[in-house]
Amino acid sequence: MSARSAAGRRRPRGDRGAAMVEFAGIFPLVLLMMAVIWQCVLIGYTFSLAGNAADEAARAAAAARGDPGGACASAAEEHVPSAWEITVDCPLEGEVRTARVGLKVPVLFPGAFDLPMTVTGTAGAVEEG
Repeated sequence: MSARSAAGRRRPRGDRGAAMVEFAGIFPLVLLMMAVIWQCVLIGYTFSLAGNAADEAARAAAAARGDPGGACASAAEEHVPSAWEITVDCPLEGEVRTARVGLKVPVLFPGAFDLPMTVTGTAGAVEEG
């Protein structure tokens, strides 16, 4: 009997399939981590949407002649995808038209459920003559 075959026979075979069991145990944690990372990306994207929508709304309201509130709301809604729930407020503070856009943060997929938090974007523009 050679040394090679003797060593092969003495080796315990109780660890066969251990990698598969470890993978099966860790896979749900990997999926959970990916979901958490995706949720963080959605929160960041919502902040970006709110800031951009507020900036566009303030600019539109400051340049509007007849109905600054309507121009403000339509400009904000135009720059936010329909899956996000939006609230818009455009008060005149001195000579500055301020736009406050609130967006509800979706859970994992926009349009399904929302987190109980609202992201607010604020911008201002000087009223035009």
